[in-house]
Amino acid sequence: MENINSHLVSSIHFLQQRLDSCFQDEVNEHFLFGSSVRGTILPRRVDEDSDIDYMVVFKNEGDYKPATLLNWLRSFVETTYSRSEIYQSHPTIVLELDHIKFELVPAVQSSLWMDSFYIPAPTTGYMKWMPTEPSRLNDLIENANRNYHYQIKRLIRILKYWNVRNDRVYSSYELETFIGNMTFLGCNMMEDYFYYAVRNLPTYSLPQYKCDKVVSFKEKVEGIRDDYYNKGLKSYALMNLKLLLPLPK
Repeated sequence: MENINSHLVSSIHFLQQRLDSCFQDEVNEHFLFGSSVRGTILPRRVDEDSDIDYMVVFKNEGDYKPATLLNWLRSFVETTYSRSEIYQSHPTIVLELDHIKFELVPAVQSSLWMDSFYIPAPTTGYMKWMPTEPSRLNDLIENANRNYHYQIKRLIRILKYWNVRNDRVYSSYELETFIGNMTFLGCNMMEDYFYYAVRNLPTYSLPQYKCDKVVSFKEKVEGIRDDYYNKGLKSYALMNLKLLLPLPK
């Protein structure tokens, strides 16, 4: 659980204990997934919507619909965290504490693969459940981070910070997937990885207003690279990048 402090670890352990106590025979397993596991989560002082994804895998022997399992989780958090803010954001139950926000996702085990699950499908679709493999992106990021001098997780956090400051051009999952699949040939320093990743951020299928934000970002970063970095003025390049992406106070 990279980038998670001891206070949050205590909250996670409490949640785990209460789930075990409440559901006992109804749940196969429950676990953290998402950016908190990958070490790519942003702190809440940077991203107020930063959350901890937590999957609860029900046995579902009664072949219940997603709404039933969501209602079970809602009842659980309302009983366990009576003073907290609780609301539904399909397909999750959101539990917001003073220092942390959990997104509890009900799931059922897939019969195909051990690490494959079904979670509630979007309400706009015709399916009740949709497949997901939480470990796939984890493996992609871990492999990329190891192959590229352990710079990829840091790079992801930097670009997620830009993404948050620009009204989330990409979903967090999309952005991490894009970066995890990039081939960083010839990159050595973090600056090299950053310039390469920004240059290769995709704009296909984006609405025009989001595309404009990405193009503007690319042009500004490329300008800094040409005017300073490529001329050996690396300290000036870094200064201008910090102006472009100012650190939070």
